[in-house]
Amino acid sequence: MSKFKHHVSFSHDDHATPNGDVVNDSSRPASVPGKSSPLPDYPLVEDHNHTATVAAGRLPEEIYTNTLPRWRATLRRKCVSVVELESEVIGKWQSRIRSPWLDTYFLQTSMLGTHTFFLVFLPIFFFLGYGELGRGLCYALAFGVYLSSFLKDMVCSPRPYAPPVTRLTIGNHHLEYGFPSTHSTNSMSMALFFGTHVHDLYRAGSLSTAAFATWITALVVYVLSIVGGRLYTGMHGFMDCTVGAFLGIISWMVQRLVMPEVETWVTNNGWSAPITVTLICLLLVNQYPSPVDDCPCFEDAIAFVSVILGQMTSFWYSKRVPALNADLFTSISPGAAFESPAAITTWMLFATFKLTTGILLIFAWRLLAKPTVQTLLPPLFRWLAHASPIRLPHRRHYTPATEYSRGPPHTLRAVPSMIDLDLAITEVVDGTSGVASGPRERKIGTVKRRGSPLSDSAREKTAIAVEASERGAHENDNKVKHYDADVLTKVVVYTGIGVITVIYPAMFEALVGRLT
Repeated sequence: MSKFKHHVSFSHDDHATPNGDVVNDSSRPASVPGKSSPLPDYPLVEDHNHTATVAAGRLPEEIYTNTLPRWRATLRRKCVSVVELESEVIGKWQSRIRSPWLDTYFLQTSMLGTHTFFLVFLPIFFFLGYGELGRGLCYALAFGVYLSSFLKDMVCSPRPYAPPVTRLTIGNHHLEYGFPSTHSTNSMSMALFFGTHVHDLYRAGSLSTAAFATWITALVVYVLSIVGGRLYTGMHGFMDCTVGAFLGIISWMVQRLVMPEVETWVTNNGWSAPITVTLICLLLVNQYPSPVDDCPCFEDAIAFVSVILGQMTSFWYSKRVPALNADLFTSISPGAAFESPAAITTWMLFATFKLTTGILLIFAWRLLAKPTVQTLLPPLFRWLAHASPIRLPHRRHYTPATEYSRGPPHTLRAVPSMIDLDLAITEVVDGTSGVASGPRERKIGTVKRRGSPLSDSAREKTAIAVEASERGAHENDNKVKHYDADVLTKVVVYTGIGVITVIYPAMFEALVGRLT
């Protein structure tokens, strides 16, 4: 069983956490934002770079009121009031049912709803010859991730407050907003997608009643484990999971009812089809709402949109090149008929080779494309900023190329979130008294990380950062966290991944067909 470690501890009580990381300092009075002393009571979390940051959705309420449009600020306040109520309920519920076994189970199963899991899981369908199934699942998941991420950054609602909730997590998902639950969206859409596929096979007589019942039971357990786990781990409230599951149903319905017609339209049209798809995907990236906090949801959303862009444009192209048109292949892969043990062995060998080389090709593409695009885009952006009368689009938290001379850094990571994934079970406490950005009086505490204590100077820097963000500046931080080139770089890289998942299996089959 995995041992617990406290990624962050923050408390207003006199008791210490199991590893003794909490130090109480309730003698400090709360202060008004804008004053340098005493320090304001902003709930802090520490990210993987050992940097103290304010938890998403936990800035003072006046910052959200002054930054967001009135209708977004009103919607956020309503969500925050629900979060406050649900936090107390979930905290009491956790105190009754928590156990080490359940902690481990729900944390490990939560990985089955992450973007990292889908990044590894989805290409398998394409590389094993089930492109139609893979595209359908990608559509359902992409719609869900985009919709849930869109709402997260639009509403800017925090996660359940810890305390009273005890939040358990693997990785850095706790750094995102809480409403709605993307895990719930993904699990619901994927379960419905596979459920309808299994039902179609059952009606066609290709699946026995026992096998059908086993599949449905497994899918139900999967959804309950993911959605129930978000509540159990304190990562989401009832409202987050309910809306997230509803978005999953919508995403599945769009994939089931609309996308077959869209693919037919793409197949039967000329250059207008890929041009239209490209413009729509770029519009989705451009019109994505800007959050108040520095939330990573935007990058997840544009990654999935870009994969769909690559898949649909390459799907259009493959229908016009006979050598890449999978509809013309006599078999999915050598030995795919499974008529003998030798055929099964042949299929397994070819499938393993194709899967391995395909994933290596994706890794190689990322390693090559990312630094190349990051090198070319900043000079181009600077030239356009000076030479073009049209102002380039700019997002909050992303530094424009005219304000930096070196960067972005070429971080050679083949799989962005897989290598950085912290597989240790983490218990996060990010607030005091379960109240954030509200009018209630709060006490102050001290944040401390095992082996890496946060000093008063670190808290002071964080307080200055909050005050600066309220003014729209970042005087306290000379290090660029996000470059404007990162957005288009991600679009190019993940579009290429979408192209590879469609084109490479077809090229592999065409080559094998000629050799055999």
